[in-house]
Amino acid sequence: MSKKDKTNDIENDQIDGVQSETVEVEEQVAEEQVTEEQEELGTEEKLQNQLKQEKDKFLRLFAEFENYKRRTSKERIELFSTASEDVMKTLLPILDDFERALTHIEDDKEAEELRKGVLLIYQKLVTTLEQKGLAAIKVEKGEAFNADDHEAVTQIPAPSDDLKGKIIDVIEKGYKLGEKVIRFPKVVIGQ
Repeated sequence: MSKKDKTNDIENDQIDGVQSETVEVEEQVAEEQVTEEQEELGTEEKLQNQLKQEKDKFLRLFAEFENYKRRTSKERIELFSTASEDVMKTLLPILDDFERALTHIEDDKEAEELRKGVLLIYQKLVTTLEQKGLAAIKVEKGEAFNADDHEAVTQIPAPSDDLKGKIIDVIEKGYKLGEKVIRFPKVVIGQ
């Protein structure tokens, strides 16, 4: 081979080597780009998952806070509506005494002016307590006895068969403050 041919062969070999190195470098660059894209996608997916988790945490916390607000406002309303419960309970025996006094004064015709005065005070007290949410529980003789709604003081033999298990007499009125029963009616039931 001539020198020229040898030089051409060497140059061709060098070109082939450079081309193969270029191809290898291009392949490496392409691989690196693919791995970078995968890493970007992986990072993006990770960030998306973290965002979803944070949104979920936020929504749960928000819902929990809303429940807390609703519960505390309901408790506050209940507290305000029954704040005077102790005072009302202490006034109930006074109402009972007024009612007893009125039944005894009605028998005495000489004390008509006294009866009018006591009745006026009683009505004023009842009206004031009703404005504050107190309401008498209506119980009538002959109603069926219900242990959830009445307090049985005693049982007596029923005067007739149709009064067995029913209310024969009301000993003491029951009262509600708003929707809450603060004293159950005390009744006598037939046996």
